[in-house]
Amino acid sequence: MFKYSTIEKEKDIEVHLEGDLDIDGTEVVKEELIPMLQEYEQIKINFEKVLFVDSSGIGLLLELVQSLQKKEKKVSIINVTENVANVFELLQLPEILGEEVFL
Repeated sequence: MFKYSTIEKEKDIEVHLEGDLDIDGTEVVKEELIPMLQEYEQIKINFEKVLFVDSSGIGLLLELVQSLQKKEKKVSIINVTENVANVFELLQLPEILGEEVFL
């Protein structure tokens, strides 16, 4: 089961994701998380407890980061597990989203 929690500090937020970012998890992110993140200037997305990401999760991540970047928000993806990092590298996400996004 996918879930998330947040740590908010003024105009910054850190989102801790937990579970598989798959078709089920993307619905939660689309409906709850994306609208909420619009009001923050700096957004950190913590992948420490995400062990699996499928194609729908990758698509959602691209949509999320690019939409926030267009609004001049600073987005960082942090603490990515090795398995998920391998998928990101294979799909060239750091090149697409910018190396500075992945810390």
